Amino acid sequence: MHSARLTINPAARIGAINPRLFGSFVEHLGRSVYQGIYEPGHPLANDDGFRTDVIELVKELGVTAIRYPGGNFVSGFSWEDSVGPREERPRRLDLAWHTTESNEVGLHEFQRWLEEVGSELMLAVNLGTRGTPEALELLEYANLAEGTARAEQRAANGRTEPFDVRIWCLGNEMDGPWQLGHRSADDYGKLAAQTARAMKAFDPDLELVICGSSSSSMPTFAEWERVVLTHAYDAVDYISCHAYYENTGDLKSFLASGIDMDHFIRSVTATADHVKAVRGSDKTIDISFDEWNIWYNSRYENVDKITGVDKWPTAPRLLEDEYTVADAVVFGSLLITLLKHADRVTSASLAQLVNVIAPIMTEPGGGAWRQTTFFPFAATAANARGVALDVTPVSGTYETEKFGGVPLVDAVASLDESTGRIAVYVVNRSVDDAASLELDLPARAGADTFTVTARTLSDDDVTASNNRENPERVALADNTTITTEGGVVRVELPAVSWTEILLTPQA
Repeated sequence: MHSARLTINPAARIGAINPRLFGSFVEHLGRSVYQGIYEPGHPLANDDGFRTDVIELVKELGVTAIRYPGGNFVSGFSWEDSVGPREERPRRLDLAWHTTESNEVGLHEFQRWLEEVGSELMLAVNLGTRGTPEALELLEYANLAEGTARAEQRAANGRTEPFDVRIWCLGNEMDGPWQLGHRSADDYGKLAAQTARAMKAFDPDLELVICGSSSSSMPTFAEWERVVLTHAYDAVDYISCHAYYENTGDLKSFLASGIDMDHFIRSVTATADHVKAVRGSDKTIDISFDEWNIWYNSRYENVDKITGVDKWPTAPRLLEDEYTVADAVVFGSLLITLLKHADRVTSASLAQLVNVIAPIMTEPGGGAWRQTTFFPFAATAANARGVALDVTPVSGTYETEKFGGVPLVDAVASLDESTGRIAVYVVNRSVDDAASLELDLPARAGADTFTVTARTLSDDDVTASNNRENPERVALADNTTITTEGGVVRVELPAVSWTEILLTPQA
């Protein structure tokens, strides 16, 4: 057993935790929408055709804002196809995922679903095959109360009150050659700036997200950010980051994926701040990490990818990764990394929500269940409140092929000043040994002034997962090793584990 130590210091503030950090993503892809959130023939479907068992799981997960409708899908999407009477909506080919889109679920239906789950709409506009005029028409349709043709069209389609969408994405992954309408940084920056300024002319209080790099491994990374922000800095509020990780057989490096995410965030903030300095601006651009997850993309490329000019299935099974304990531990460590940058990452979207690389899975006509990744997200979304605290664990290191020496233990904490509750999130990356963790509390607030509890996600089999046959194989479990003595809390962390420790002030 190795040892680690961290100190809870309420003065070591990183920044306020924006609730949008616990957002998610629903794309018209695979069975995310159809057979995922929407299945009108299901025994548990409501009057709108949405599965109520999925609604309850989404509520439990605690997602605050949901990016929609894409993703790669949005770069070929005409929003007008998704409004109006369902029987009149056209079926279209989705070139991004080589499938057929029925448009049975559109903007109005999705907003009603969001109201059921209690989440905010984060709407993406098509800057791939479309541009500024179409974005403005969608904005007018969504947000203008009355008095124009688009506002009257929305009312005629059943919604008198505006959607009042506050945060908008200016396209998706426009740096990627796979993207419909892919452009150079210079061309995209000009289009995004033009669109952003036009949208802000409608409503200067809108929050706009410009596309950053689709991964830090792109050959244009960092230069892309510099160029697009040079064009649009004054008109946008966020720049996006996207990152996915998978275990390629090197578990030690996989467990250290948070190191890569940390570098990505630091590089993008440095680039944004460089543009700020060059422009002499007093405005700071934040990060919207609006796609992040574990994704076994190599499986999709090798097995699931749909090809053939005559093959355009509707809601096929795509990207339905089954997540292991090791995946969930890495997933939890990525949440820790996002919280460690709460001062600049003020919006994030777990990609995605249901069936497609998702924490929630469903079967047509059958049940719904939580994947292993569900548990770290739900716990953190429920309890990481207030401000993020830098706890800087002191621990040993281990060697990885990809990142060199990496700390065995990583952690972050939050302080809810309204209640005094402290939440600590910690990962033990060791593949062999448990860790003995000590938490030093502020001298004036000894451990005996708190009720201390801990829950851990781990398993002797790090490949264990939840699935249709065994949906409750893996879950968070109470960690009974926790003890308190004076100003110190001690807890044992199993190898390859993620743990939440809650310190609740006693009345």
